[in-house]
Amino acid sequence: MSEESTLSRSRPLPRPLPGSLPRSGPISGSRAAASRLDRLNTATADAAEAALLACCGSRRWARLIAAHRPYPDLEALLAAGDEAGYDLTPADLDEALADESVVGHELPPAESLGSHAAHTALQAAHDAYERRFGHVFVICLDGLRPGERLDRLLTGIRDRLGNDQERERENTAEELRRIARGRLARLAANTSRVPDVSGFRIA
Repeated sequence: MSEESTLSRSRPLPRPLPGSLPRSGPISGSRAAASRLDRLNTATADAAEAALLACCGSRRWARLIAAHRPYPDLEALLAAGDEAGYDLTPADLDEALADESVVGHELPPAESLGSHAAHTALQAAHDAYERRFGHVFVICLDGLRPGERLDRLLTGIRDRLGNDQERERENTAEELRRIARGRLARLAANTSRVPDVSGFRIA
């Protein structure tokens, strides 16, 4: 995906945690991942919560995950993120959605979506969604190839426009949980230039 968009601002990547990897020699992938997770485990509470807020905008979610450190491995961290995601209160969900609304996700330029007509259809569908539900549309796109994302976005918005308010809140909470899971994995990996394509927000 393009790193710039005239339609939305990109969500910042999870910020690096204090500390650095050893520089005495090559580090295997598993050792590097462990070292990066160690930095999350040993960061101050404020630093850990700030990094975690880049994964989900609920402050209680970030505090819960930070409070249960240390994590022995990535799977334990992801499990904690899932559990905290399932426990989001309505107020937590509103807070997380407000953060998505402000920060947004990277959207490719119109030409990369295939056509101006496709982009217009996507914009119209999203506008209809926000009018109906009063909050930003979020959807997890992890694992999809670039050419599959537009269809998934349009299908997702149009399908979910038919939901009632309660059903859509459940869907939104689940999509946020899945998006946060992908961001946690990238945080633990500490990749510095990996675009965040896990979710969608069009401004």
